[in-house]
Amino acid sequence: MRREVSMEEISDGKLYTANDLVKADCNDCRGCSACCQKMGQSIVLDPLDIYRLTFGLRQKFEELLADKLELNVVEGIILPNLQMSGTEEKCAFLNAEGRCSVHAIRPGICRLFPLGRYYDGKSFQYFLQIHECKKENRTKVKVKKWIDTPDLKKNEKYISDWHYFLTDMQKTLATLQNDEKVKKINMLILQTFFLEPYHQEEDFYVQFYDRLEKLKTSLQLLTRRE
Repeated sequence: MRREVSMEEISDGKLYTANDLVKADCNDCRGCSACCQKMGQSIVLDPLDIYRLTFGLRQKFEELLADKLELNVVEGIILPNLQMSGTEEKCAFLNAEGRCSVHAIRPGICRLFPLGRYYDGKSFQYFLQIHECKKENRTKVKVKKWIDTPDLKKNEKYISDWHYFLTDMQKTLATLQNDEKVKKINMLILQTFFLEPYHQEEDFYVQFYDRLEKLKTSLQLLTRRE
């Protein structure tokens, strides 16, 4: 989700790579779950998040939509996000002790926090959000250790490609005058990356890029007729 703010307002003014040290370690968030509450629709999920959650919980995407996830429009595109539930608006995966019940398979945004991503038009770098985490006296940790994601190089390429695909799609959808076509494209994206089950025994990234190429071909045909 794009934020219309300057880096000076939200960061320490530095950009980080995966091998840099950053003051993000909050001692396992003991006694705190502030970032898991009152987040509205901001924890938007990507295909890898859904891959992890569906296999980790042994539930279909449609089943997760019943009480853990929801669909909302993000800058013109229908995407899933974590559901905030109850009067306290807590993440649906937060347990009674205020701990994450899906920590091992938690979404990418949760792994990243309190870091953010700064996109430069080609790829991205990391930055530290200075006002978001309530924990004080955080210690330094290497970015890649903090994110705790296997095959980080592959993951970074995927994150970048997904981001710029969505950015391009948002521009395309904004130019279309046909509401029915906009709806059809949105449903195609939803079906391709979220509703169609992935194969657990196959590499996620291979499956993602195969779907991405097929979708781009379908989209070219759809938009060409506009």
